[in-house]
Amino acid sequence: MATAKRSTAAGKRAAGKKTSAKAADPAAATTGSDDAAGEESVVAVGPAEAVGPAEAAAPAPRATKRVLLVDDDAEIVESMRTVLESRGYEILVARDGNQGLVMAESEDPDLVVLDMMMPKRSGFLVLEKLRRTRPVPVRVIMITANEGSRHKAYAEMLGVDDYIRKPFAMDRLIESVDRLLAN
Repeated sequence: MATAKRSTAAGKRAAGKKTSAKAADPAAATTGSDDAAGEESVVAVGPAEAVGPAEAAAPAPRATKRVLLVDDDAEIVESMRTVLESRGYEILVARDGNQGLVMAESEDPDLVVLDMMMPKRSGFLVLEKLRRTRPVPVRVIMITANEGSRHKAYAEMLGVDDYIRKPFAMDRLIESVDRLLAN
């Protein structure tokens, strides 16, 4: 059973990695492309159907669920990324609370795994802002090394969907992610 923990050597190796991951099924992954000429594009929907840019603006339901990991610990992020990608989730990564908020707004993840103690903006402040600004609340799992019961109570008051204490078994994270994204 794998657990999330710190390791200096692995953390240094993982620190330089980029933030986005490919979906397990390449056919399910979608990518945007920049039209260099700035022309309107037409999206093929079926054999004889086409949708112009205005109709294509509404996003279609994604087959692959997207999980945003917001944590400043590179090794824990890479451990979570590896196990969740193996389950078929598309993973996005933010290394601090401010970046997490920007990515939550721009990438519209299905779930956020949020560390409590991070640089620039704490997990509590990120959770408060997510709950105030999103018309449809995103599912949030808060992870923390903090043992205090007051922190857990505050996170629950803010509407966190699950609260996991570090170090944790990856099976615990998988169970929570699968359960929250099954709806």
